Amino acid sequence: MGSSSNVRVAIIGAGIAGLAAAIALKDNPSIEVQVYERAPELREIGASIALGPNGMRTLDRLRVYNALHDSVAFRNKSGLPMIYRHYKTNEVVSVDKHKGAVSQRHQTARYYRVHLQAALAEHIPATQIHFSKAFQSVSFDAGTQSLRIRFADGSTAEADVLLGADGIHSAVRRHFVPSSQTRWTGWTTFRSVFPVDPHLAHIADLPDEAVHIWGPDRTLFLSHLGRGLFTVVGSTQSDPQAPSAPYQDATWNEEGDVAVLRGFYKEWSPLVRQIVDAVPFTRVYPNATAHALDSWALGGGQADDRDEGSGSGARTSSGKRVTLAGDAAHAHGGAFAAGGSLALDDAWAFAMAIKHAFPAHQLQARDRGSVGENIERALRLYERTRKGHTDRVMRVVAQNNAKTVDRHREAGGGWRETDDELRVRMQNRADTSWIHEHDVVEAFAEALADEDPSQGELQAQL
Repeated sequence: MGSSSNVRVAIIGAGIAGLAAAIALKDNPSIEVQVYERAPELREIGASIALGPNGMRTLDRLRVYNALHDSVAFRNKSGLPMIYRHYKTNEVVSVDKHKGAVSQRHQTARYYRVHLQAALAEHIPATQIHFSKAFQSVSFDAGTQSLRIRFADGSTAEADVLLGADGIHSAVRRHFVPSSQTRWTGWTTFRSVFPVDPHLAHIADLPDEAVHIWGPDRTLFLSHLGRGLFTVVGSTQSDPQAPSAPYQDATWNEEGDVAVLRGFYKEWSPLVRQIVDAVPFTRVYPNATAHALDSWALGGGQADDRDEGSGSGARTSSGKRVTLAGDAAHAHGGAFAAGGSLALDDAWAFAMAIKHAFPAHQLQARDRGSVGENIERALRLYERTRKGHTDRVMRVVAQNNAKTVDRHREAGGGWRETDDELRVRMQNRADTSWIHEHDVVEAFAEALADEDPSQGELQAQL
C-alpha cells in the first residue's frame, strides 16, 4: 500500500459487500483501498439474488448505474415486490406492496448474482483486487502502527483498518470470535439458473413476474432474471438435530439431483410440474446461521511486535481496527431475501463512517497514533448505524426458523395443514417493509448526531 499520509483500508472478500465498500471509498483521495479475494479469479458462487428498495437506492448512491439497468435487473411489471400463488390452483392469494414512496428505478429487482457482482467490479480498478489471497490472520505491528495481514500463501499486507466481507463462514470473524461457527438450520434450497430458451420456451403460461408459490410443506420461487435467464428455487425442511437428517453434510453450491427436486413438487399444479420438469440441473445450498456478535469493532489485543521506541520492551495495544460487513457481520440464516441489500447498506455505512473520520481535504501527513483513534471512532459510528437494525433482522429470522423446525417436529416430518390454514398463513405474513425499505442514510445521520450532536445536520450533505 502506498503513501503514509493515506488511510489504508484492506477489504477481505470481493463479494457484494466488499466491492461496494471499495466503490464507496474510491472518491476520497486520502483513502487507499485494496481488496483481497481467496478465489483465483472474480467469480461468484451463488444463483439468484433479490434487492429491495434499500439496496437499489444504495446502488444509485454508489453510481453503479449499470446494475440498475433492465438488462440485468428484473422488476415485476406490476411494481409489486412479490406475488404469492397457491400450489394447486395457481391463483394469487396475496401480494406484497411497497409501503413508502418507491420510484420504478428502485423497485424490488431480481438478479443473477454473477451479473450483479460483475456490474460492481466494473467500478474498481483491476489493480486494487488481489486474487488467491485467503485470509489467515491479522495482528498489530507496534513498530509501524499498522495491521499486518497474513494470507494462506505466505504473503502479507499492511493496512490501517480491515473490513471482513468474506461471507457467512467468515475467516475474519472466526479469527476474532472462534465461537461464531455457523450451524445448519435444517432448511436446504435447490437453486437453478438457466436460459429461458430453449428450456422453458415451450411453456405458454410461464410466469412473467416473480412469484412465490406456497404449499403446505414447502415453497417454490420462480422468476425471470436479466439477459434471458430464469431461476427456480425449491426447498426442503428437516430437523437439524435429527441424526439421519438429509443434507446435514451438504456443502454450499454442491451439485444437486433434479429428480429429487421434481419429487418435491410432484403433487403440485400442472404448471409447476411442467416448469420443474424442464429444469436442466440444480445445485444445493444448505442454510446456515451463527450467533449475533456482541460488537462489530474487533481487535484491541496486544501487538505482535515489541514497541522499539518505548525502551522498555512493553507491548502496545492495537485498538479496534477490524470490522465486518454483509454475511460476515450478521450470519442470519435467511433474511426474507434481504441479504444483498443488507450487504450494500453495510458497505455504504462503513465507507461513510471512514470518510467522516478522514475527510478528503485533510491530506497532510498524519501521526499514525491519531489514525488509530479516528478509526476506532469510525467503527463505533458504523456499528451504531447498522448493528441494531441487523440484530433485529437476526432475531426475527431465528424466531421464524425455530417455529418452522417446531412445526416439522410436531408433524413427525410431514405437515398436517388444511387448505384453509395454508391460505390464512399466506395472507397473514409478517410485514417486512421495515427491512426492505430501511433508510440507511437516515440511520447514519441519527448515529452521527448521537455521537456528536453538532454533526446532526450532516443529513443535508448525504
